[in-house]
Amino acid sequence: MAINWFPGHMHKAQKEIKEILPQIDVVIEVCDARLPFSSENPMITEIRGDKPLIKILNKSDLADPAVTKIWLDYLESQHNVKAIALTTEQPSVAKNLIHLIRKMVPNKDEEGKQINAMIMGIPNVGKSTLLNTLVGKAKAKVGNEPAVTKGQQRIRLEEGLYLFDTPGMLWPKIYNENSGYRLAVSGAVKDTAFDHDDIAYFAADYLLKNYPKRLMDRYELDELPEHEEDLIEAIGRRRGCVKSGGRVDLYKASVILINEIRDKTLGPISFELPDIVVAENLHFAELEEKRIAAREAKKTARGRGRKNKR
Repeated sequence: MAINWFPGHMHKAQKEIKEILPQIDVVIEVCDARLPFSSENPMITEIRGDKPLIKILNKSDLADPAVTKIWLDYLESQHNVKAIALTTEQPSVAKNLIHLIRKMVPNKDEEGKQINAMIMGIPNVGKSTLLNTLVGKAKAKVGNEPAVTKGQQRIRLEEGLYLFDTPGMLWPKIYNENSGYRLAVSGAVKDTAFDHDDIAYFAADYLLKNYPKRLMDRYELDELPEHEEDLIEAIGRRRGCVKSGGRVDLYKASVILINEIRDKTLGPISFELPDIVVAENLHFAELEEKRIAAREAKKTARGRGRKNKR
């Protein structure tokens, strides 16, 4: 599955971020706690260099707490990284972020110098809502659709501490195909960018393997289906998504599953673990290398063909 959504304003935002970065002391990246890897932007790792990074796993109330703990430990094992889990339902916890920013650059804080932090994140991870909590009033536009914030903002958090807000950015190409599916399930991309049936089948397969009891309880299933398509059909029958002739409307059933994942009806769910992601990345990197090698081989063959015709 490919996600083709990299609007012009995102290209502009990327350029502006690179220009302002030399003035930044601390980078803050907001990720979705349900998919910490898939919701991080690889461009941030590339452009921040060695600057201190605060990794925020937001919407942690939607994620499996045991899995979130694993991610926090994994992220904090990396150089110059502090990781915290947040939920917008706990504004007092979010406000502790101001203290953490100062703690990441102790020299500047002790000398009373101005500290500049930059907050970044892909669309729809709750960045603007978090920002409003920090500021105490609606400085950033908030919405339930991706790409609400379109321009860079400079906000004074308190004396000597400024926060640069940036638009949510996706990146041109997602190499790990499973990351694309996870982003779609979480709502990080607009629903028009993918096929609900396709995404629901991916989610159903994952839930069957990792959260079978949740499925049994929620959809009152007498037995657990073996395959994802059977689960979607079972959900459709339980929810009355039946067409004339007794056929299940798979699209309606798919929408029900996706919505109940997003609104926590199915309970807190995490869609990836560090070891799973490492294995996937190796697999998709090998596939990408093979695709590049195949393209180069074709180019070489075409070049030889033209030379032989002369």
